[in-house]
Parts: sequence; C-alpha cells; structure tokens
Amino acid sequence: MIYNMAEKNNTAADLQELSDPGYCRGLAQRLHRMLDSEVSFMEVCGTHTMSIFGSGLRTLFPAGLHHVSGPGCPVCVTHASDISAFLELARTKGVTLASFGDMLRVPGPGGESLKSAQAEGASVRICYSPYEAVQLAESHPEQEVVFLGVGFETTAPAVAATLEMARSKDLGNFSLYSCHKLIPPALEALVANSGIQVDGFLLPGHVSTVIGTEPYRFLARDHGIPAVVAGFEPGDILQALLLLLSRIKSGDPDVDNQYTRAVKPQGNARAREVMYQVFEPRDALWRGLGTIPYSGLGLREEYAVWDAERRFTLSRTGGEDPPGCRCGEVLQGAIQPRDCPLFGRACTPASPVGPCMVSSEGSCAASYHYDLDIL
Repeated sequence: MIYNMAEKNNTAADLQELSDPGYCRGLAQRLHRMLDSEVSFMEVCGTHTMSIFGSGLRTLFPAGLHHVSGPGCPVCVTHASDISAFLELARTKGVTLASFGDMLRVPGPGGESLKSAQAEGASVRICYSPYEAVQLAESHPEQEVVFLGVGFETTAPAVAATLEMARSKDLGNFSLYSCHKLIPPALEALVANSGIQVDGFLLPGHVSTVIGTEPYRFLARDHGIPAVVAGFEPGDILQALLLLLSRIKSGDPDVDNQYTRAVKPQGNARAREVMYQVFEPRDALWRGLGTIPYSGLGLREEYAVWDAERRFTLSRTGGEDPPGCRCGEVLQGAIQPRDCPLFGRACTPASPVGPCMVSSEGSCAASYHYDLDIL
C-alpha cells in the first residue's frame, strides 16, 4: 500500500491532497502505528528542512521518531575560507561581485560580510539568476565581474550553461568562483563518521531530478542504510517516512523514490552533460565536514581563463567558525540548533553569527522561526 501511494502523486488532485491537513493526519497516524522503536532520520536538503519545520510536521511525529538536519544548505556548507576569499574579491579594485542574496549576510573573519563590504563601498550585486551576471559583464566592460557559484547539483548545470554563454560572447571581464558541491560524497563522509547515528535518509528532491537515484545506492549496499527521495509537500514527506520505516522494519535496505512526479531513476542526462562539460569533480572544503574527496566542482582546464581562483591571487585566510558558533556540528547532525550556546541569544536571524542562521534554508533559522519546543 505504501509503495502504491508514492506512485500516485502525479495529478492536480493528488498534489492538493498532499497538503490537506486531514490526509496528512491520516499518514501521521500510520507512522504512529508502525513505529515500535526509536528511529532517527536525516534530511540533506534545505527545502526539506524548511518544509518539515514550517508545516509543523514535527508536532505530528511519534515521540520515538527523531528528525536530524544535515548538510543540505549550500550557503551553510560554504567554508569560512571561501567567505574570506569572497571578501578579498569584493574589496579588489575594479571587481564587481555578483551573488545570490543569502551569501551577502554570511559572516566571515571578524564578523564581516559581503553586506558590510558593500556598505563600505565594495561593488556587490545580488543576482536572481547567473545569466544576470553575464548581462552585468556585458553592460560594464570596464569592470571585472565575478559570479559566486554556490549550490549543489541543482544549480550547477545552469551556471555551467551561463559560463558557456560568456565563452561564446568572448567576455574577457567575466569569471566564476565555483563553490559548487556534490551531495553523494557528503553522504559518504557522514556515514563514515562513527559519531553520526541515523537509521535512514530523506534524499533531496531537487538534486535528484538531475542525478537520479543510482548515485545513492551505496547507502543501502555498503552501509545497510535505507533512503528515500522525497518531494516537498507535507504529504510527500510523510509518505517518504512511511517508506523509510517499512524498509527499516523489514531489514531490507534500499533506495526508494517517493517523488516520482519529478525524479526519474536516470535523472536528467542533458543537465549532467552540460554540467560535466564545464566542471570536473575535485576535493572540496565543507563547513563542519572538512575536506571531502571529489565532492566539489572545479572548472576544467579549457575553462581556466574564466576561473576566478586562477585569475586572482587570494589568501583564503580565516578558516575557522566564529567563536562559540557550532554551525559545523549542526551541519553534521551531531547537535540540534538549540544546543548551540549562541542560538536565540547572540545569534538570531536579525543578527546572525553563523551561516545556519543566515540562510533561508538553514536549520538554525528554521528552528528559530518554527520550532515550538524552544518557545
């Protein structure tokens, strides 16, 4: 019955049902009946974080079902040394930095941010798509325009296509600083950490539209941990949790796909082709997780002339989190946001100390806004 539910979510009526309170309460009651032991699950998607907290799903969970938020927020996992490099670039004469909005408020060394650099006169622009950065370079040929590529497999294909566009226009004043990261290597690093104990994973729907389900198979095959690709409506998440619990109870771990209306097993081959035409895997620094082999995307050699890290000499100083901030542990799932001594006191969305409180997808921000347990 559970598997059939996941296959139905494709019509307008199904989508309406997935956000219906009565339907969701019915799914939650099934969770209560099914759960007979303590179970922890981790989501690794910022949109899942906000959906779970914002819809109040945690109030429907059985007492023994524990939600742990992982490294699913791209802004949050951007390493402090990269934030330092961004600040260096912003303060470089003749450079205009183009970025998605959340990055502007992430604190770097001494609490400085791109927002504060902008207030001091640095040329920092918010973009809603990477193409806007290309337009900016075209309209301001006297400026070096650097786009900050931050995100997972979801955004990397669009950024790759944008760089191809800049290349076709022969824009010599455009470059990219790539902080793109890959989710499967991060999951591998998490399960290899003996301090992290989770019984299953909710896998990111957006990322999975690009990479499909096969790259996650190692979780069940090598580690015996079941996982489910899930959509973002409350009913999606509850259905996925029912799938996850049934796998845990049966002792038959596998990777299931609840989000069949958007995610195909093979993913999007064209998006991956564009992505890997421009990028290649490289070691990357993650906040809280350290260096993970082949977990980042760097520009291929033939695109080196558009690589901001090669074009500019950057010191990348300040690689530590702010004093007292435990954002790195939150991203590992080692602690809950409220366990950080700064949470809700020195660190709030209005005055964030760490990136988990800055981003709209950060678990600290979600917990601050929606977690009834802290009120």
